[in-house]
Amino acid sequence: MLPPGPRVPPIVNALRYTRDPLRFFPRLRERHGDMFTVSFPDFRKVVYLAEPSLVRELFTGDPAQLHAGEANATILEPAVGPRSVLTLDDDEHMRQRKLLLPPFHGKAVERYREIIREAAQRDLAGWPVGTPFGIRPRTQSITLEVILRAVYGLSDPQRFARAHRVIGEFARRSDALLLPAFMRRGRRGPWGRFIRARNALDQLVHEEIALRRAEAGGDGRDDVLSLLMRAQHDDGSPLTDRELRDELVTVVGAGHETTATALAWAVERLVRHPDAMARLREDEDGAYTDAVIRETLRSRPVIVDVARKLTAPLRVGGYDLPAGTLVLASITGLHAREDLYPDAAAFRPERFIGEPGWAGTGYTWIPFGGGVRRCLGAAFAQEEMRIVLREIATRADLRPTDPKPERPRMRNVTIAPEHEARVVLERPLRAAGNPQR
Repeated sequence: MLPPGPRVPPIVNALRYTRDPLRFFPRLRERHGDMFTVSFPDFRKVVYLAEPSLVRELFTGDPAQLHAGEANATILEPAVGPRSVLTLDDDEHMRQRKLLLPPFHGKAVERYREIIREAAQRDLAGWPVGTPFGIRPRTQSITLEVILRAVYGLSDPQRFARAHRVIGEFARRSDALLLPAFMRRGRRGPWGRFIRARNALDQLVHEEIALRRAEAGGDGRDDVLSLLMRAQHDDGSPLTDRELRDELVTVVGAGHETTATALAWAVERLVRHPDAMARLREDEDGAYTDAVIRETLRSRPVIVDVARKLTAPLRVGGYDLPAGTLVLASITGLHAREDLYPDAAAFRPERFIGEPGWAGTGYTWIPFGGGVRRCLGAAFAQEEMRIVLREIATRADLRPTDPKPERPRMRNVTIAPEHEARVVLERPLRAAGNPQR
């Protein structure tokens, strides 16, 4: 027997989720408990976990029994491909992860700090004064430039402009990944437009790989593409063009859209909490900046869940789940728990800097997943957020166009501000590196 859940048609669950994606799963947890079962049109009897010890079991269990790649592929494979670290399992996943980890961790991230800072400064310079605009398109532009320079190693203006256009179109058309299965066919409509955008991106990526191979694999260059082309599997073989393509497209989705949306939510929260913005502006040791990032990702997570597919029966939380079941850690269900985060609906960064009630340890904060499948780009994304938020906070005086919080809205597979986090820049930017007037 599966855990309890709403007894409504799957389409009703889908509509309720679409209408309020941040509160849908917390409400189900409050009504049905820490484990509950939900059916959607394409996914029947999906089991959700929204309690730290249950999430720990999911994240630390046997990866051979808990396939993350197979679960991710149900949505993502048409975009990222079958050789992406997101869609692989078992030994193949670990081999690929081992090659991808170095460029996105430790000192490797430090090499990209100046690229991030320059991208933010260039974009801020074009922000209009006194005219409402959306923050999310601006953060998308910043994170895309970072991807193109740090990951793809692009510097030629024409190639850069083309890549910016092609990847932007691919990101826009990826909304089609959420279409029901029966609509994922044909050359017309949203799916046809997605396929054409994917084909254009594939052509771009393969051209860049060929150009880099002509440069002897990018010897001496430190962009991620060059590092991956020099990397070798345990048997000494390099990544194939297919592997390179799938990982580069994965970075576009996982490192561009998600970070841009998280930054937009951070600004949306900060402009409605001026005391927090002022404290961020004066932050010198980075502790409050990190707290803002953690609280943003807690209260406005970009992704609502983390999935595994059972390859064998599993007993968890007193229930015997059959093989084939999709089991998901509910990020929103966990992050909204009052017993973990008192006054959970409030935006309170200070809860992550030692205030009583802080719950930022263990499996209570999981925006990047956990276990052996924790997001490879987590360190890179958080560093990018630190730099961009500091540039915005110290240089821009922003106010929201509407004092009411923006509602969440589905964008691709992420949850974004409904109106792109619309703000007004009240006066010209302060000089870079000078938070005071």
